[in-house]
Amino acid sequence: MTTWLITGCSTGLGRALAQAVLERGDDAVVTARDVSAVEDLVSAHPQSALAHPLDVTDEDQVQNAVAAGVERFGGIDVLVNNAGYGYRAAVEEGEDDAVRRLFDTHFFGTVSCVKAVLPGMRARGSGTIVNLSSIGARISPEGSGYYAAVKAAIEAMTLSLRKELAPLGIRALVVEPGGFRTDFAGRSLTQSAEPIADYAQTAGRRRKEHDTVHGTQAGDPARAAAAIIEVVEHDDPPFMLLLGDDASDGFRAALDALRADADAWERLSRSTGFDS
Repeated sequence: MTTWLITGCSTGLGRALAQAVLERGDDAVVTARDVSAVEDLVSAHPQSALAHPLDVTDEDQVQNAVAAGVERFGGIDVLVNNAGYGYRAAVEEGEDDAVRRLFDTHFFGTVSCVKAVLPGMRARGSGTIVNLSSIGARISPEGSGYYAAVKAAIEAMTLSLRKELAPLGIRALVVEPGGFRTDFAGRSLTQSAEPIADYAQTAGRRRKEHDTVHGTQAGDPARAAAAIIEVVEHDDPPFMLLLGDDASDGFRAALDALRADADAWERLSRSTGFDS
């Protein structure tokens, strides 16, 4: 039986994944900042679910959640770093405190959870770490510069982590979703308080008051959860799992554009070495 620790289970992909792993008979530490939001999952699965409060920016809560899972289930086999929220602002509009909170939650919160589970995984010589990213890290839409940056940081860190952990029998991978019908573009989405008029036709078009995407996204959270479970169970999981047509198409378009730039400027790129 596999034991999961999933962050950010109150809504969205985290909740869908927690429900899916519990329904298949696995154990799960189901976490949320407000633990009352996940008590129904525990009530439905009292033997295999443990609800625990977790704000990933609170180091003590991170350590306590992992310790509680180890005490109850004997160890954590799979960590899924899902907790987070959206932030939209033109780069110039971004408030310093808001950007720091974004990085504290997404990047440093992810790192804290990884560090908390790794001693147990190293002792057992097994485990899987799944870090949630976003197609935004690749396509970097206007108004999402900071969100794209924090997700790109998670991806780069996870790639190094994957190489460090592979010889120890531990896997690390990134899940890069596109748009899913969750609360991400609704209640969970934050934005800069004071828009700058000059960005009205770029970042401004994606502000909450102009965004009509919420509730119409093509992605099904339940199917995303099934895909994550499938990749975790695979003997040779990829570094990156793309989720959704928009993620798959956007990823390939971004790679093509970068390759075209690299090809167009290759002569200059290769001109910077000493003459032999």
